[in-house]
Amino acid sequence: MSVTHQADPLNRARLRWRARRGLLENDLMLTRFLDAHEIEMTDEEVDAFSRLMDMPDNDLMDLLLVRKEPQAALDVPQVHALLKKMRTV
Repeated sequence: MSVTHQADPLNRARLRWRARRGLLENDLMLTRFLDAHEIEMTDEEVDAFSRLMDMPDNDLMDLLLVRKEPQAALDVPQVHALLKKMRTV
């Protein structure tokens, strides 16, 4: 049985660490989002968030600022849903 994100404080700390970015703008947006929604995030949302954290900073900013939409492996419903939520913070 796997441990969910919410049940493991270490997993939650890793998520916060991954949200630290080189671009201040990304860092601020991601921190605000986590401050508002981290406690209620589902494991599916955490997976989508982790996928986004694998992106280079400039590409991530383009997604957050709606300059681009997810493509290729990121073009899945979970990522679209999370981005919609992140863009409202």
